Amino acid sequence: MSDTAGAPADRRVYVDKQSPKAYHALVQTAETVRATAADAGLDRLLVELVNLRVSQINGCAYCLDVHTRAALRAGETTRRLGVLAAWRDTALFTARERAALALAEATTSPADALAQERAYDEARGSLNEDEISAVIWVAITINAFNRVSILSKHPVRETSPGA
Repeated sequence: MSDTAGAPADRRVYVDKQSPKAYHALVQTAETVRATAADAGLDRLLVELVNLRVSQINGCAYCLDVHTRAALRAGETTRRLGVLAAWRDTALFTARERAALALAEATTSPADALAQERAYDEARGSLNEDEISAVIWVAITINAFNRVSILSKHPVRETSPGA
């Protein structure tokens, strides 16, 4: 099937390439959020868990690939990555990580007001206000990158072994 210009219907615009100023602003936001998270005391592993969980919910293959590799480089285990989608059903995650994951999920699916309240309650028991704010900003930012990659259909490319 083709659109009116004769291009395949599944052809997408790489919005990051088409609007580089807007994409650069998003990258700058991500850099600021990364620094905010570090300043709040969130370690890189926790940030990557949030990035991965949000990307799982959104079904963003490109971001899952990028952040799985980043988590592994930061020292995350394949075992924990393998069960991340079912984090509530395992004792492999700390109370702090569980609070951050619940808050990230509530940020990603904001229509569920009850889940938001539960996530905030859990977060307040394990995270301070700076950490809560940082987790929410990390989730907001990865949600934006997920939309860019999903709507652009960014491909997951083959990499060399160990990459």
